[in-house]
Amino acid sequence: MLAALPLLWLAVLASAVAVVRARHESRMLFVQLERLSDERDALNIAWSRQQIEQSLWSNPAFVEQVAARRGGMIFAEPEDVRIVAP
Repeated sequence: MLAALPLLWLAVLASAVAVVRARHESRMLFVQLERLSDERDALNIAWSRQQIEQSLWSNPAFVEQVAARRGGMIFAEPEDVRIVAP
């Protein structure tokens, strides 16, 4: 009976160390999960902004406005249009 006491004591210590180590690893993994979740949210926000910007730049009214402002372009009047046969 007395011979088993040191073995039981070592088993208790080993299980206590294992519990502490498992809790520490769990906390570290949770911190990593939170960091990755924040990064995912930031990437989703950036993607949404890119989608909005792309829809703005591809809007025909916006393209017309930029062409008129920057390039001095205007729509041709129907009488100024000539159709050339191939």
